[in-house]
Amino acid sequence: MPETPTVHRRRRLPAFLVTIATTAALVAGFLALPGGQQRAEAAPATFVHPGVGVSRGQLDFARTQVLAGAQPWKGAYDQMLASKYASLTRTPTPRAVVECGSYSNPNNGCTNEREDAIAAYTTALAWYITRDARYAQKSIQLMDAWSATITDHTNSNAPLQTGWAGSSWPKAAEIIKYTYTGTWANSARFGTMLRNVYLPEIINGSNSNGNWELTMMEAAIGISVFLEDRGAWDSAMAKFRTRTAAYVYLSSDGALPKTVPSQNLNTTAKIVSYWQGQSTFTTGLTQETCRDFVHTGYGISSISHVAETSRIQGIDLYTTDVGERLRQALGFQAKYQLGEAVPSSLCGGSLTLGLGPITEVGYNAMHNRLGYGMTNTENLTMRNRPSGTNNLFVAWETLTQGDNLS
Repeated sequence: MPETPTVHRRRRLPAFLVTIATTAALVAGFLALPGGQQRAEAAPATFVHPGVGVSRGQLDFARTQVLAGAQPWKGAYDQMLASKYASLTRTPTPRAVVECGSYSNPNNGCTNEREDAIAAYTTALAWYITRDARYAQKSIQLMDAWSATITDHTNSNAPLQTGWAGSSWPKAAEIIKYTYTGTWANSARFGTMLRNVYLPEIINGSNSNGNWELTMMEAAIGISVFLEDRGAWDSAMAKFRTRTAAYVYLSSDGALPKTVPSQNLNTTAKIVSYWQGQSTFTTGLTQETCRDFVHTGYGISSISHVAETSRIQGIDLYTTDVGERLRQALGFQAKYQLGEAVPSSLCGGSLTLGLGPITEVGYNAMHNRLGYGMTNTENLTMRNRPSGTNNLFVAWETLTQGDNLS
């Protein structure tokens, strides 16, 4: 069953969720406006900083809870600080050309880049909570090393690799640039790196499995905030809306899932093949559910990250079909991750689990903020707390998002 739409009365923000019906009159990923116009959510007139993934208010809330020793935030912080990503002795490992083949084979700088980017974000968070300048300086050291070195990403996984690392870099940079009281002399060079090395690799999207383009657009949205590039935001948001509608199925979509026009999935057979051989469609199913939950988790996570960054920037995607698809995708996958029997009609009765630490952002937004009852997602979220990192682009979301209404 899909997640129940029952309003959860205990929370202090039982806001009414405006459901955007997805009908044949909608172009996939766009909202209809009066008079038949179509648009994606345009960039804000003024960008909010820090504003990628986590706001200043959320950072302040997390800091207050950690310093008070409150759970689950203190436990989440301790987990983060004990990780290799928080080490003050970490040595950056930049490369001029990062070469990543399928499944990172060859792996010439792929792991190094992703982990240095996560470390930059981790130490930026540690700086904010502790106000220990050593953490800010470590974050700067990592960002400076890469901005002085990298020129390109190559081989078949280059777009995805760029998306993974490019999702973490701006989260770190936003915190340091807009909260650190010391000097970051090379912040402009870092911005040039994002504009010239990262953005061109991801902004045009991908026709691979949906998690690719969703992660790439997450990175493009975050980069556009740091660069205050409204054109990049608008381009990335249009692709994100189209891809999200084509990644998570809702019964209101009709007999078949929505598609991305550039993929030319214009027959039932092509759509079924792209959906990993699944020929029956249920609300909350994703394009990669029958592949495995690991990649499905990547896609769901990026949907939540873009929605959260948009919220911080004053654009509410949670009360559009994006939020509904996110809510249903979380609930559908969560119940099987928790152990519910898999029917024979779903992926031939067999699923490859491993959803990862990806529920906190969507759960906080849809349950705590909007008041939806999300029993499956709640149970999985509580079981996984404190959530850590997937070592790619998701990190420390119990700390920053757990029950955080700021």
